[in-house]
Formats: sequence, structure tokens, C-alpha cells
Amino acid sequence: MSDIELTILMPCLNEAKTLPVCIGKAMEFIRAEQVKAEILVADNGSTDGSQRIAAELGARVVDVPIRGYGAAIYHGSKAAAGRYIIVADADDSYDFRESGRLLARLREGADLVMGNRFAGGIRGGAMPWKNRYIGNPTLTSIGRILFHSPAKDFHCGFRGYTREAFDRMDLRTTGMEFASEMVVKATLLKMKIAEVPVSLSPDGRGRPPHLRPWRDGWRHLRFMFLFSPRWALLYPGVLLTGVGGIGMLWLLAGPQRIGGVTLDINTLLYFAAMVAIGFQAVLFAVFARIFAYEEGLMPEDPTLMRWYNYMRLELGLVVGAILLLAGLGMAGGSLALWWKHEFGPLDPVRSFRLVVPAVLLLMLGVQLIFSSFFFSMLGLRMRSRGNGG
Repeated sequence: MSDIELTILMPCLNEAKTLPVCIGKAMEFIRAEQVKAEILVADNGSTDGSQRIAAELGARVVDVPIRGYGAAIYHGSKAAAGRYIIVADADDSYDFRESGRLLARLREGADLVMGNRFAGGIRGGAMPWKNRYIGNPTLTSIGRILFHSPAKDFHCGFRGYTREAFDRMDLRTTGMEFASEMVVKATLLKMKIAEVPVSLSPDGRGRPPHLRPWRDGWRHLRFMFLFSPRWALLYPGVLLTGVGGIGMLWLLAGPQRIGGVTLDINTLLYFAAMVAIGFQAVLFAVFARIFAYEEGLMPEDPTLMRWYNYMRLELGLVVGAILLLAGLGMAGGSLALWWKHEFGPLDPVRSFRLVVPAVLLLMLGVQLIFSSFFFSMLGLRMRSRGNGG
């Protein structure tokens, strides 16, 4: 077993200009704190001699053939010998001499320690204004709302974690969204997350950064919503279904006036569409949550497992059949109305109040029956995994 306590990890892609400075600061910290540590450079395919420079300066180099920020950190962490891992970019924007703040919190028992650039100081020119005042605060706020995470700087590249925590997180993304995935997974797994102030300086590369603000910002946002089907699908679906259902009941009795506006069968049809879309969104929220659990993207949800213990194929079939029969009954009523008019032209204002809910109930019944079969197939494996099988 390795006696190395700390691995200082630097993801690297053509950082020959700043790598010596970063390694020098890391070594300065190691000597000052007398830590049993290694410096590990996870090289992502540099063509400027970064690998040779790192090796000559005493760092260990790991070649990562898969391109991407997340891939470099992931494979570097897998190769790390230390019990604790502290990672920061190799562009000299973070000062590795501040690593002691992170290491202290790891030693105190934290699983993940996040740097906070807004608390530690952002020097002039270190962060574009749109990132500083729009991108980072917005994405961090969304992440804190969606996942109730304590992190106040979701995307700080200066962070530390234990090797055990890294293995438990089972991180999957390879790009810049890896930073969000780590915080989200640690939060969902109820790990102990701490935060320390760190400073951010302008990088010393003298060339454009690898980061593409709008593209990478969208990837972070997309990832967070994909990991939160409740906010992306379930809550909007429930809202649409509720509002649509109430609106339909309101208009089934007849036209309704609001001020000088009359709402009638056209609005009734839109309300019915809201119910159908909302119901589909709710089903997709459950599908997404089950898929994420099965693929190891999200931890087990006790609430979902309890729900599956009560959910049976037969129950879905019965409820779906009831909706179908209700729809067929209303369709029969509309057919009788048509027969009464000798199958001639009908008053759409009157007939639509039977046809629209009939079609909606038929759709919901069929959706629920088909979904119940799919839920049942997924549930077989979920129950097996939930019982340790």
C-alpha cells in the first residue's frame, strides 16, 4: 500500500509555458508543509513538449488518450497514488501554494473540498465579465436549487477529494461538465462537502483558453437538468396536467367569459393538449430516473424503490383500462349525438365537449397501459439491484 498522502493532479494540454511555474509552486507547498506527496500530470495529448518538461521537473506523467477536461482528471485520479487528490489547472491561474487550505479540510474528514474564487479573490483580467457576473453565478444558483448543494462556486477548477470519494462518485462525463458532475454526484451521495477561499489570477499561457464560455456553459446547464428529471420533467408535467385538467373541467360546463374575452372549445382543446403533454412529461421523468439509476449515473432513490414495491403491472393495466372505458363511453355519447342528427352535420361547439375529453381519455389510457408494461420490465431489474441481486 502506498504511503503517499497527497497527489497534486494537473490536467495538461500544451501547457509548456506555465507547467514549470505550477510544478514549482506545488513543490514549494510540499516542502513547506512536509507532506508525503506526488505531482501527477495527466497529459491530454500535448504537442509542445509538456510531457518532457513535467518529467524533467520531477512530476509523474500519465498519458490520457481521450480528449477532454473530464477525461484528463478522471484518468489522472485513477492513476493517483495519494489518499487525497487536489486538482487544479496547469495554466497558473490557481496558486498551488494554497493547497494547504484544501488538504486541511480533507484531513478533517471532508469527502470533497471546493475552492471558492468569489470568496478568495478574482484578480483583474482573470475571469471574463460574462463568466463572473452571469455564467458562474447563474449556473451555481441553478445547481444549488436543483440539488440543494452547499457549493457556492460550482465550477471552480481548484478542488480536492479523497480517493474513496472519487471511486464512489463513479464519474462518467469527459468534457467540461465533469466539474458539475463531481459536485452533483457528491451531493446526491450525501458526501461531506466543504469549501475554502482560493484566489484566481490571469493565466500565463498567452493564448486563448480551451474553455468556450457559451458552449461549455450550455453543456453544464444541460447536464444539470438531465440529472434533475424532477425539475426538468416531473414538476412542469404535474403543473401542465393540473392546470389543463382544471381548465377542461371549467370549460366542459359551457363557454366562460373573462372580462371581454370568451373562452370556448378552442381553449378546451388547448387545455386537453396541456394534460396530454404534462402526463407524458411525468412518465418521462420516471423513465429518466430509472435509466439514470440503472446506468449508475445517479444513486439509488429510496422513494422510487418504495414506489416500485407497490407498483404492479396489473395496477397500471386496470387504471389504463378504466381511462379507456371512460373514453369509449364519451365517444359513444358523441356517436349517439351524431346518430340523433342522422349522421349529418353537427354543432361543433356542442360535440367538441364530448369529443375532446373522449379523445384525451383514450390517449391517456393507452399511454398508461404501454408505460405499465415498460415500467414492469424495468422494475424487474430495479428490484433485483435494490435487493442486492
